Amino acid sequence: MVPMDVWLDWMMRVLSLPEVGLSTVFFIAFVASTLVPLGSEPAVFGLVKLNPEMFWPAILAATAGATLGGAVTWWMGYGAERAYEHMTNKHPDVRALKWLRRFGPKACLLSWLPVVGDPLCAVAGWLKLPFWPCLLYMAIGKFGRYLVFTAVLVGFFPGQYVR
Repeated sequence: MVPMDVWLDWMMRVLSLPEVGLSTVFFIAFVASTLVPLGSEPAVFGLVKLNPEMFWPAILAATAGATLGGAVTWWMGYGAERAYEHMTNKHPDVRALKWLRRFGPKACLLSWLPVVGDPLCAVAGWLKLPFWPCLLYMAIGKFGRYLVFTAVLVGFFPGQYVR
């Protein structure tokens, strides 16, 4: 039986390899940007701390994964609205939906926000806001989030770990 600390050390080394680390960051960012409550920033930060030269690739991989996850969430909202209308034969009229409809796809810039950002993508789909503009604004918002969060974390925790 392999002791837990040996297994954990091995796992961290494997996941920190650039070729594995980027796909791991992409996958975690994808899952975290659906309605699953998961934070992806620790994975991005961990990869960057172990491989400082991977700062931009990690930011871009996380942005791509999070944007794709946001797109899936948009489609989930779109499908949920269609099912709701089909089952109830009525369209919901809520003040928050009116607010979001007024801002349109630009509201997806707020998809970077913790807690409300991912449901916002689903509501954009529910409202049938144009998919491609929503996706563009999601990508911009998520890129900004990863860039700021990772840069701040690297600034707060300077130095490089010894392998």
